[in-house]
Amino acid sequence: MEHESLIRFGVFITLFAILAAAESLAPRRRRTQPLHRRWITNWSIVILDAATLRLLALALPLLATGAALDAGQNGWGIMNKWDVPLWIGIPVTVLLFDFAVWAQHLLTHKIPILWRFHRVHHADRDIDVTTAIRFHPVEIAFSMLLKIGLIYVLGPPAVGIALFEIILNGTAMFNHSNLKLPLPFDAFLRRILVTPDMHRVHHSARRDEHDSNYGFALSLWDRLFKTYIPQPIEGHQKMTTGLEWQDDRPSSLAWSLGLPFFRK
Repeated sequence: MEHESLIRFGVFITLFAILAAAESLAPRRRRTQPLHRRWITNWSIVILDAATLRLLALALPLLATGAALDAGQNGWGIMNKWDVPLWIGIPVTVLLFDFAVWAQHLLTHKIPILWRFHRVHHADRDIDVTTAIRFHPVEIAFSMLLKIGLIYVLGPPAVGIALFEIILNGTAMFNHSNLKLPLPFDAFLRRILVTPDMHRVHHSARRDEHDSNYGFALSLWDRLFKTYIPQPIEGHQKMTTGLEWQDDRPSSLAWSLGLPFFRK
């Protein structure tokens, strides 16, 4: 798809700027750490993530959208075999891949080796729009490999994959933002989408709370599979976010990248 990467990047930067401005004007919680150090670390991680995907593309020339185009040209995958029309294929693609991300997210909490890498994301002590881009490069590469495999099995339309990627990035930044929404609006919105208050529960230091609310876009899956917790026990202002490292280490780039390899 022509200019697909440029469009995605433009949407990403625009939404990031809007949400960063919004959360600074209407913050839900007070920060515990200096903004600049966390942001430098989190942005450095996403730059390393992008470089990792570039390297992966050398070994696997077809990443997500390219794999969907390749599957379509060769007639591979369920949707291509059944010749599913676009008007059905696009919403089905978004729905199926949103569920796949939910399921993968749950597994990263349940399988010890996956949790070692995913806890880099959870170690962030302040949850804001940059937390949405704080994922260890190994986890990013693993996620892309799973996504490519699923694309070749399902054969979704490339435009559906591109749209899903945009929705996933946008909703992830939204629900990680430190944005204070009016409570009635939050209650209404979370019937469909994961809101910042809903996802913040998932970043609680309490194990029972961070093993809940796995959704990134649709709130449906957590309700359906009984992993939904509406509010943190201690409330949003008093809850502790992050993991056991309640000091300055999570805002260090070297420490964050090395965390999966620590014994504890």
